Amino acid sequence: MKLEEYKKILLAAIDKEVDAYAFYISLSEKVKDPALKGTFKELAQEETYHRKTLQEYLSGAKKELKFDEVKDYHISDTIEKPKPSMDLKPLEGLQVAIKREEEAMQMYEQFAAASTDADQKKTFEELAKMERGHKARLEDIYTNSAFSEAW
Repeated sequence: MKLEEYKKILLAAIDKEVDAYAFYISLSEKVKDPALKGTFKELAQEETYHRKTLQEYLSGAKKELKFDEVKDYHISDTIEKPKPSMDLKPLEGLQVAIKREEEAMQMYEQFAAASTDADQKKTFEELAKMERGHKARLEDIYTNSAFSEAW
């Protein structure tokens, strides 16, 4: 992967983080459940942090990205992605959010696989881990919300 392509991908990733921030803020304003509202606000703030981190990485201010490894339980494989609308129920909002995080994770995994430069590959692997962490967090909330009768 050429350096210019890599930079374009990072710029696109920054745009996706801005998009994700707006998405989570929008969801936080629509849901009534206080816990879910708080979760979406926290995720919006994390997206702001990710955008800032990517911008620092792109400018050369940061040399490495490091995120904790998170297990993928593949819960998203069992749910459909509803079409976003003004009438989303909380569980549907979670489904949309889970699928968006999954798509971002898969995109970064593909970029890592296509990278020939070890540093670029590592960057994309770290970005995939970051998105996997969001997905896992949302899947936990979804599981606890969708299957509360199991408790």
